[in-house]
Amino acid sequence: MFVSVYIKIEAMKVAFCGNDNTSAYNVSAGVLKNVCFVDALNLVPHVFLLFITFPILFIGWGSQSSKVQIHHNTWLHFPGHNLRWILTFTLLFVHVCEIAEGIVSDTRMNSHHLHLFLPAMMGFVAATTAIVYYHNIETSNFPKLLLALFLYWIMAFVTKTIKLIRYCEDGVPLSQLRFCITGIMVILYGLLMAVEINVIRVRKYVFFMNPQKVKPPEDLQDLGVRFLQPFVNLLSKATYWWMNPLIISAHKKPIDLKAIGKLPIAMRALTNYVCLKEAYEEQKKKVANQPNRIPSIWLAMYRAFGRPILLSSTFRYLADLLGFAGPLCISGIVRSFQNTNQNYTTSAKDPSNPYLSSQDFFRNVYVLPVLLFLALILQRTFLQASYYVTIETGINLRGALLAMIYNKILRLSTSNLSMGEMTLGQINNLVAIETNQLMWFLFLCPNLWAMPVQIIMGVILLYYLLKESALVGAAVIVLLAPIQYFIATKLAEAQKSTLDYSTERLKKTNEILKGIKLLKLYAWEHIFCTSVEETRTKELKSLKTFALYTSLSIFMNAAIPIAAVLATFVTYEYTNDTTLQPAQAFASLSLFHILVTPLFLLSTVVRFAVKAIISVQKLNEFLLSDEIGEDNWRSAESSVTYESCKKHTGLYTKAINRKHPLRHQLNTYEQSSGRHPRPLEIDDTAIQVTNGYFSWGSGLATLSNINIKIPTGQMTMIVGQVGCGKSSLLLAILGEMQTLEGKVHWNNINETDSSCEATGSRNRYSVAYAAQKPWLLNATVEENIIFGSPFNKQRYKAVTDACSLQPDIDLLPFGDQTEIGERGINLSGGQRQRICVARALYQNTNMVFLDDPFSALDIHLSDHLMQEGILKFLQEDKRTLVLVTHKLQYLPHADWIIAMKDGYVLREGTLKDIQTKDVELYEHWKTLMNRQDQELEKDMETDQTTLERKTLRRAMYPRESKAQLEDEDEEEEEEEEDDDNMSTVMRLRTKMPWKTCWRYLTSGGFFLLFLMIFSKLLKHSVIVAIDYWLARWTSRDNETKASDSTDQKQSYHVAVFSVLCGAGIILCLITSLTVEWMGLTAAKNLHHNLLNKIILGPIRFFDTTPLGLILNRFSADTNIIDQHIPPTLESLTRSTLLCLSAIGMISYATPWFLVTLVPLGVAFYFIQKYFRVASKDLQELDDSTQLPLLCHFSETAEGLTTIRAFRHEARFKQHMLELTDTNNIAYLFLSAANRWLEVRTDYLGACIVLTAAVTSIIYEPDSGFLGLGLLYALTITNYLNWVVRNLADLEVQMGAVKKVNSFLTMESENYEGTMDPSQVPKDWPQEGEIKIENLCVRYENNLKPVLKHVKAYIKPGQKVGICGRTGSGKSSLSLAFFRMVDIFDGRIVIDGIDICKLPLHTLRSRLSIILQDPILFSGSIRFNLDPECKCTDDRLWEALEIAQLKNMVKSLPGGLDAVVTEGGENFSVGQRQLFCLARAFVRKSSILIMDEATASIDMATENILQKVVMTAFVDRTVVTIAHRVSQILDSDLVLALSDGFLVECDAASNLLLKEDGLFTTLVKTNK
Repeated sequence: MFVSVYIKIEAMKVAFCGNDNTSAYNVSAGVLKNVCFVDALNLVPHVFLLFITFPILFIGWGSQSSKVQIHHNTWLHFPGHNLRWILTFTLLFVHVCEIAEGIVSDTRMNSHHLHLFLPAMMGFVAATTAIVYYHNIETSNFPKLLLALFLYWIMAFVTKTIKLIRYCEDGVPLSQLRFCITGIMVILYGLLMAVEINVIRVRKYVFFMNPQKVKPPEDLQDLGVRFLQPFVNLLSKATYWWMNPLIISAHKKPIDLKAIGKLPIAMRALTNYVCLKEAYEEQKKKVANQPNRIPSIWLAMYRAFGRPILLSSTFRYLADLLGFAGPLCISGIVRSFQNTNQNYTTSAKDPSNPYLSSQDFFRNVYVLPVLLFLALILQRTFLQASYYVTIETGINLRGALLAMIYNKILRLSTSNLSMGEMTLGQINNLVAIETNQLMWFLFLCPNLWAMPVQIIMGVILLYYLLKESALVGAAVIVLLAPIQYFIATKLAEAQKSTLDYSTERLKKTNEILKGIKLLKLYAWEHIFCTSVEETRTKELKSLKTFALYTSLSIFMNAAIPIAAVLATFVTYEYTNDTTLQPAQAFASLSLFHILVTPLFLLSTVVRFAVKAIISVQKLNEFLLSDEIGEDNWRSAESSVTYESCKKHTGLYTKAINRKHPLRHQLNTYEQSSGRHPRPLEIDDTAIQVTNGYFSWGSGLATLSNINIKIPTGQMTMIVGQVGCGKSSLLLAILGEMQTLEGKVHWNNINETDSSCEATGSRNRYSVAYAAQKPWLLNATVEENIIFGSPFNKQRYKAVTDACSLQPDIDLLPFGDQTEIGERGINLSGGQRQRICVARALYQNTNMVFLDDPFSALDIHLSDHLMQEGILKFLQEDKRTLVLVTHKLQYLPHADWIIAMKDGYVLREGTLKDIQTKDVELYEHWKTLMNRQDQELEKDMETDQTTLERKTLRRAMYPRESKAQLEDEDEEEEEEEEDDDNMSTVMRLRTKMPWKTCWRYLTSGGFFLLFLMIFSKLLKHSVIVAIDYWLARWTSRDNETKASDSTDQKQSYHVAVFSVLCGAGIILCLITSLTVEWMGLTAAKNLHHNLLNKIILGPIRFFDTTPLGLILNRFSADTNIIDQHIPPTLESLTRSTLLCLSAIGMISYATPWFLVTLVPLGVAFYFIQKYFRVASKDLQELDDSTQLPLLCHFSETAEGLTTIRAFRHEARFKQHMLELTDTNNIAYLFLSAANRWLEVRTDYLGACIVLTAAVTSIIYEPDSGFLGLGLLYALTITNYLNWVVRNLADLEVQMGAVKKVNSFLTMESENYEGTMDPSQVPKDWPQEGEIKIENLCVRYENNLKPVLKHVKAYIKPGQKVGICGRTGSGKSSLSLAFFRMVDIFDGRIVIDGIDICKLPLHTLRSRLSIILQDPILFSGSIRFNLDPECKCTDDRLWEALEIAQLKNMVKSLPGGLDAVVTEGGENFSVGQRQLFCLARAFVRKSSILIMDEATASIDMATENILQKVVMTAFVDRTVVTIAHRVSQILDSDLVLALSDGFLVECDAASNLLLKEDGLFTTLVKTNK
């Protein structure tokens, strides 16, 4: 870069001391008096260091730390490490200044004097070598080799000191730059020498007998820790060099959780939780004696995380102050360039004065670009460091807060949750929203105090440049800033209302998808589709408001600087005598750009600050809410027992101390397996409650005067009516209720030395508990059952058999390894209950509490569980069992009975005791038992378990199995492809989805797309024109404003400038609106097409595609298309066009710049290519690790009583910490990757500024265009990283469009028929005659037929039964009537019309069907019976009367308009099925099909249904598909199917005569 200095090459010899001065080599006055000799002396230390270190660096050495396997290049353990790096960097900078000063001084000489700059160059090489050498020595732990550096610093210090003394003796003034540089270098070498001495002092590696031994930190010894930012050297820290291997490896294989490893200890949630907890406890102590004050979370957060925030703020201040170097350097460069042009006569060479003053140095036109380059590098480094520190601190804070919230949840009083003071929704909000709000506030925190400084500095500099007129521009910015805040608040409101509509739309879509089969069968899909579209219209209206405010926000950001510049320059032109100079104009333009950023951010920061204050209030309320009592309930409280345990104090305190909750510690207190003789009566009592009054937190006793005992090793049954307090009693014993009076005493066994021996395998106070409402984890079936206990195959099998779980497990696609729960497969109530009971049985605990385990089970299972699970499995183990039940037939099995009534104990004792003491109660029980037995006989026929398994099978097959098989096939194909051509796959990963982008853009309409492109190009052209005009205006000759022609010119320039600015402001608004409008139109069209495509899709699609997958397209993907793509697209186009227009403008001003652009462009291409792939992977990891964490919180809150009863808090805490750390490490790597990109693009930007400045100076354009080029070069620095970031974001977001588009290619059902709807008689089908002729049916073209050549004739009004084994084709035949399956051969003729010729809507709207699963939709009863609103109220009441629901509906508020909740949950299954019957009756079709309609209802409802079919449908054709053959014994015609063939077809009585016939076999086996 200094080549241009040597423009005039003189034909003379180059000599070290120059050859134009004979006295240069004269040492007669003393060696040290000779300046050239002193400079030569300064070369000696540098040559010495290079001579010593180069061989060592190239040869290398063995590492002393090889015994410990650690990360390479990360063990930084010498004291003063960071200080050394900072001093070395400062030294390098001073060396650069020294070189520059030497070269500039050399140009003033007649011949070249190498001594002026050669020692400085060697010093630069030596300093670089020193830091490389030091780094290698430190990481390999070879401290003795540091002696070379020690000697070097001493020698360099001595030689520089000699030089400084020489200058002092010569009387060189302080204003001379060389004197200042030498002085600074003496200080730096002295400090580096001191650092080296300190290393010797601490490590004692030389001059001491015993050198200090060091061990690598724990994190570095753990090769699982891959996040190395805290451990690498300063240069790697600043440039994120350590990230290179990860980002490059993403090209070869996707980044997974294994690749990112674990968090370092200091960043783990537990470490940060301890810090925050201590700080919060300190705050609690401070306000303990002041009841009105609450502990401050803000102060606690400051105590725990204040230091990194202060460090980040310091970095931010430095970055902001360095940011002003840009405008000042532009001003300086343009001004010095102007001066050079105006007085082009170069200053005469003056060999007699070799010294250069600081003023002369900075006046040199080449010095300022280099300084600007270094300032930019430093500014960007500090800025990224500030960002990184705040993000890391924010993540640490979030981890600590999550751990704090979780800890509180585990101690939360049960009454808080049950009384609704703290809902699950509130807890989920705390976890998902409030912690994130605080994290984001911390990210933006440094802006709060950095922004005022930035604004004040900006205004001062503007005033310095433009005097009073600058204040006009600043006033414009300040006055328009509140509008930004107003827009920001409106944006938040619009987003909230959009969310509400979005939730409503999703609810409706979910209902449609759940009931899609019914909607298709009744031809109601369009009614429900319209309902969704209505909600979507409201949502779009809200989105329009959101889009409008977003575009206004973007417009304000772009228009404010233009308005400010216009106001300032016009004011300046009319109020000042002098004309506007390029130096002033472009420096102030740059300052305006700097000023707008903090003001734009201010509204965001204020909004987040307000949200953070609210979040902290909510958090404080939660942290101060009631907690559960201490664990005294499971520590024997009687003084006698405590005294007898004094010799075992260690054991005792540990057993009851929740500070050490790990369940393994409890193994020390295992109970003896031998049964000791118990002389005292208390020994036979496991738990005793005396004078107990318990409340749910309201202060009123729910349980009163409780005096009971639970005998050890026996079965205690708690019985009583619904709501009498049975479950509450269990929870009171477990300590979940508030004790108002009395105590629960858990017997500690009257310990003698013998009984204190822990030889058994059970924990003394251990409890297994199965709650009334089953609670499952999001885990596999096996994990739910073993629940953290060691796996014992034999025990596991015994438990699953006792709970009859094996047949259910066999149905699951991966057996007991199938994931169930919230994110897994939904099981029925009975199946969930049995898994919970199995969990309680499996645990090796002393006591088992079962709360109504039979409630969701049928009689067969209840009996099996009682016999095998309770009487055999538990009683054989001699475990204490407490069983709450309504099944009084099991009372004879109980060893002890507690009868409850209205919250108090009615009777307690054995069954014999109660029989003798309370005859009335015993007789009452007998009556109830007889009633239960009668009901039992009725229920014997309905096998609920079989139905549950059938439902599960239907849910799993074909859906799961088919989807799974297809996935496997795809995976195999993909693997083969991967093996064949790995590079193709990687090429696809690095390629931008341009096709998807084009589809998205065109879905917004070609007109809007054209308008967007045109307005964008026009806007940027106008903005460039504004700056170009400014350059022309300011480049005109400096004239005084006297002549008329000058006034005219001035008015002309001002007028054009004003017009261009006005056009720019208007175009800013138009472009921001068109982008948002186009995005909105695209979103509208994509959702409309998706909804219609899904709703018209074939039923097979819904059978083979999981519901969650389809719903995801309407939720997450639609949300991305609605709200995220438009702003990303706007930002991407804006930043790309800004960069392109900047490059164009610089190239126009200095064409030579294009030559240097090629290598910079290549570097930029590779940076973005590598970053995009890595960013996408890390983004996916962050998203995928967030869901398990949120689910873990919600499932913990739901299963709180179970977790506490089992005492598994420690295990759950550990799991939560692991999940938090996993999510945090993904987020941390993502933010580090963003910093990696930004540092590189910022450095590239700095290189562009340097090359633009240097080429401009060489090319010598007008000073105005030089200023313009530099201004645009500075702009590029800000926008380069946004191009890549937005490109990466858009690539991820386009995945949503791709997923939606994949559904749009699906084939729809053929709704058109060959007949015109008008040709079909209005009352068709009138008779109900059905002819099935050679019918062949399949689900899809590529699948095997499910019905083959079926022939049958059904007369009008006949009652037909269809039977057969599972998979014989019964349901397929019912679907064939509605053309829900592919009829590829044969036909079905109804009343003389072939159904294949009819339009689908006509066919389906004329038939009626009742499905096995009763489906109701949210809305009113009227809507559920008649969504088309075709029927009169009388007709609806008639239908309800027939279905025997009239009285029930009349009793509801609103009658026909009474509310039906989602899925009809406010009605029983039987009632729902009767509503479906009424719905079928309303339709008045002459054909009714019942598809296993009675399968999921009780006997009583089934009898009603059969009766209605026989009476109300007497004149209609009824086709019944039977799940029990007994239903169709009275049918006029029976069709028996087997493997898709019609085997038998006749009246039931005739078919029964065939002894070996299929129908007879089915009747005998009662299938």
